[in-house]
Amino acid sequence: MINREIIRIKIVQLTYAYYQNGNKNIDTAEKELFFSLSKAYDLYNYLLALMVAVAKEAKRRLEISESKARREGTEIPSSRFAYNRFTLQLAENHQLCDFISSQKRTWADYPEFVGKLFEQIEQSQIYKDYMNAPTDNYTADREVWRKIYRTLIQENTELDSLLEEQSLYWNDDKEIVDTFVLKTIKRFDEQNGAHQELLPEYDNDEDKDYARKLFRAAILNGDEYQRFMSEASRNWDFSRLAYMDVVIMQIAIAELMTFPSIPVSVTINEFVDIAKLYSTAKSGSYINGMLDSIARHLIKTGRLMKHMEKRNV
Repeated sequence: MINREIIRIKIVQLTYAYYQNGNKNIDTAEKELFFSLSKAYDLYNYLLALMVAVAKEAKRRLEISESKARREGTEIPSSRFAYNRFTLQLAENHQLCDFISSQKRTWADYPEFVGKLFEQIEQSQIYKDYMNAPTDNYTADREVWRKIYRTLIQENTELDSLLEEQSLYWNDDKEIVDTFVLKTIKRFDEQNGAHQELLPEYDNDEDKDYARKLFRAAILNGDEYQRFMSEASRNWDFSRLAYMDVVIMQIAIAELMTFPSIPVSVTINEFVDIAKLYSTAKSGSYINGMLDSIARHLIKTGRLMKHMEKRNV
């Protein structure tokens, strides 16, 4: 689940913090990096667990409504949502159950939020269409939760605030993690039952190795990479560059120099996108031009053995 997009962002954050921190211990900083990455995976599981918590709340309210209907002799309410096949399967998932059992804090600690979210779902057109639809099968049960997640969980400011209170690491993680939760919902297969595989923390050992190498290269060779910036910035006002921009370019150069299989254009585009999110309004275009100049300068001087196509800067 932890891909290179998340890794790059975390390395930018942790490298910036490393330079702001008076106690510059790279081993400690590396441990913090991997702890931060593990928290992103915790968030993935925690958001899956939220759907289970909402389904549990739906069952609790259904039991109350059923008792009331029997007493009053009225129609028994539908149990379709409370016993949705997808959330029943998710609740039994071995990997998710192991995660929930290992946590000190669960969604049971936030009954008001879970109850309010259920009420928002119940009042939504998605829910009404689902409850009234003639099609009643696993695919419909899974699809309604995909729609609910995209509409009421992915964009939910109250949830964002609650997550921020629980972990500062989750401030910037949710937008990316949401895409993995949606991918997981889509991948669920009824036949897999409780053994349905969730996304692994890392797709392979290469990504973990990539994180370690990139972080260490960016810091250990930082002075050299900043010289590269100065050499290539004759027509740029390098001295007025925002410090975050320097950090972003330093890490981008580390990727250019350390990973021969990653194309120059991929590296530049990825770090320009990060600059647009984490630095000033003008940083994206500035860094785009700077990295292009730096890469061409390094290739020309024989220090970077990569091919570079003409780019628009």
